Amino acid sequence: MLRPVVTLGLCLAAVVGLAAQQAPKPAAAVKPAASHAPATATMLPAEQTAIVKQYCSTCHSDRGKAGGISFAAFDAAKIEDHGELTEKMIRKLRAGMMPPAGARRPEPAVIQAMVTSFESRMDKLAALNPNPGSRPFQRLNRAEYQNAVRDLLNVDVDVTTFLPPDTISHGFDNVADSQSFSPTLMDGYLRAASQISRLAVGDRNASASSVTYKIPRAASQMRRVDGAPMGTRGGTSVVHTFPADGHYLLKASLHYEPLGGLAGRNSMTAYDLKEQVEFSVNGERVAIVDLNTRMSETDPKNSLVLTTPPVHIKAGPQRITAAFVQKLDGPVDDLLMPLENTLADVSITWGVTMLPHLRDFIVQGPLDVTGVSDTPSRLKIFSCRPTAKAEEEACATEIVKKLSTQAFRGAPSASDLQDAMKFYEQGREKGGFESGIRFAVQSILMSPRFLFRLEQQPTSLRDAAIRNATFRLADEDIASRLSFFLWGTVPDAELIRAAGLGSLRTPAGIEKQVRRMLADKRSEALSSRFASQWLRLQDLDKIFPDYLLYPQYDDTLAQAMKKETELFFDSIVREDRSLLDLLTADYSFVNERLAIHYNIPNITGNAFQRVALPPYRRGLLGQGSILTLTSVADRTSPVQRGKWVMEVLLASPPPPPPPNVPALDDSVKANDGGKMLSTRERMEQHRANPNCNSCHRVIDPLGLALENFDVTGAYRIKDNEVPVDVNGDLYDGTRMEGPAGLRAALIKHQDMFLTGFTESLLTYALGRRVEYTDMPMIRAIVRDAAKKDNKISAFILGVVNSNAFKMGVTDTGKTDRRATDVAR
Repeated sequence: MLRPVVTLGLCLAAVVGLAAQQAPKPAAAVKPAASHAPATATMLPAEQTAIVKQYCSTCHSDRGKAGGISFAAFDAAKIEDHGELTEKMIRKLRAGMMPPAGARRPEPAVIQAMVTSFESRMDKLAALNPNPGSRPFQRLNRAEYQNAVRDLLNVDVDVTTFLPPDTISHGFDNVADSQSFSPTLMDGYLRAASQISRLAVGDRNASASSVTYKIPRAASQMRRVDGAPMGTRGGTSVVHTFPADGHYLLKASLHYEPLGGLAGRNSMTAYDLKEQVEFSVNGERVAIVDLNTRMSETDPKNSLVLTTPPVHIKAGPQRITAAFVQKLDGPVDDLLMPLENTLADVSITWGVTMLPHLRDFIVQGPLDVTGVSDTPSRLKIFSCRPTAKAEEEACATEIVKKLSTQAFRGAPSASDLQDAMKFYEQGREKGGFESGIRFAVQSILMSPRFLFRLEQQPTSLRDAAIRNATFRLADEDIASRLSFFLWGTVPDAELIRAAGLGSLRTPAGIEKQVRRMLADKRSEALSSRFASQWLRLQDLDKIFPDYLLYPQYDDTLAQAMKKETELFFDSIVREDRSLLDLLTADYSFVNERLAIHYNIPNITGNAFQRVALPPYRRGLLGQGSILTLTSVADRTSPVQRGKWVMEVLLASPPPPPPPNVPALDDSVKANDGGKMLSTRERMEQHRANPNCNSCHRVIDPLGLALENFDVTGAYRIKDNEVPVDVNGDLYDGTRMEGPAGLRAALIKHQDMFLTGFTESLLTYALGRRVEYTDMPMIRAIVRDAAKKDNKISAFILGVVNSNAFKMGVTDTGKTDRRATDVAR
């Protein structure tokens, strides 16, 4: 008997088996430095060696070996033989981090001339010895798998219930050599394929199951939620995919006090409220349940679980809602300011209006099956309908071929079709034509050609077992790279057609497709996937500001902050703006909840609107998402904010802290001998430790420039009742005054910002970590983009037209060092 596991059982074996740079401009002549001969564009290696010996060898000696590096035997004439070290020097000198602040430095023009010379020589070496880099096989991660299923079958499924979390490596979850493949993951793919095929095709034999939708405890439930009927408040509204027509139970549970009573019952008593929970399907009420103040978690006859009578619901995606009927409206007049975190304390008795809140929403069923209606997924799958038994096989072949072409990112082979049709025949014998199609869909979702982004090597190179040979990727593989890069999903029919016609073999053909894809709604993946991970917005879910100190912060605000940053980056892409606008733009996007937090007037409703910003909140550095994820629960963290700026915006991560250094909260208290200390004053005392000073004098000024923003990104002028001081000096001596000064410092070092962005974009696009051998290509992309006003499309086109994107290399048989380690 054939089973889907057979397909995946061959997966690993199948995977193993399948698994012109722009010349730099000459440097301009620089003014002579006082300590050595004039530096020119043709600066001699002997002069460069002398500079390094004079200014760097004191710390980087065989004895001191600062940073694990010694320049005792450095010879500038041989930098090509030590590419990794040379690229590390270029990075540190470009960033202005070496020589360190306070140490003797050559004239800036001398450093510039030497760095330009180093870059020119490394770029020429790369041009003579092209190396596009390589990666092992790459599988679809959770987000890509979910998007691919959505576009292939027109069904939305939460795959987090089937697949384990993806490993984050160098900021991204699609880095191939960090992706694992385990029995647990195999089982997850099996279960996902089984359930998805049932939901997509429909299941006339569906058995009852239960799905629970959790409602975040910190989410405000005093207002209407998106998707809920008008006249309701709180609760939740979701689109749930039902496997068949039939009767289902809808359940909702309520939050309770520490002793089990209904949370919010005191306000119900005070206002004489008759609270009700309404259940609706596609906006139409199907049940309403009354609440009473005697409800308790401990009383099975009057419990906090609300259940509807059986409700008939059709198959496919349906919007279901459980929400409270709105009983009160208007400003709340409490003894304390109304809190946005409306469940900050379930022990509240009097003085604060706290109404009942839903805890979770449950769908159970079907209790019986009455049929399977046409759904969006069935309309997508069944491109033909047999009217006689003799027509079934031809129709099934048509359906399988169409789905396989999109799922496999190219035309299926004869063996691919044969495998899928075997599963069709097995399913047809069990339950007829539709059952056969379901089995075929399941087999397609389990195929290695769907789960893995396999890229073919030329047969001649593979058969000859030639190592380290470069080759151009097949057009279908380039189309797949383009689609997963810009859309985070499988290619569409037009992109596959362009690959088949050979249109992707020219820069003009690639640019045409890139422009089309960026204009498509699916390019939102660049903001929700790439930018979200580059900026580390996933860390926002790990921050829980102290609800006693910041009671206005709640999950609703956190989601609005994240959405603001994604919409902001999306606007840069869609309007093809300069990448530097990420630092300086005077606009952003807010809804009512976020506008109140930013003190921006005249914004109402949940819809996001484009607004002008005050000078202190411009660019990424003024956005609540960035400011919150770089804080801790009860105070700001200049170290975390400074570290984020260095790692994300300057691509120059600081070294890890030395061992046994006490944390700030352990070493310096906020109340020192009765005197209130600001975070800055505490940092200054902490920095007095010699073990801490060397790193903190570099990191802290970057974070202290943002001290006008509290833990939640709200603007302030005092910290712990002490006036905020936002002045400081960048590691290169540049004076910074607040957010504007920090932005100016970043613009001064914009080459590092642009280089760091390109490295991250390349990492995400290739699915591999950037190596030091990629740096000449990255510099070429940055130089070319500068000629086009640093428009973001120039960086995207630079990546997709690079050799690293279009070329492959046969098995190298060794593990290369990665260039992201060069920054360390």
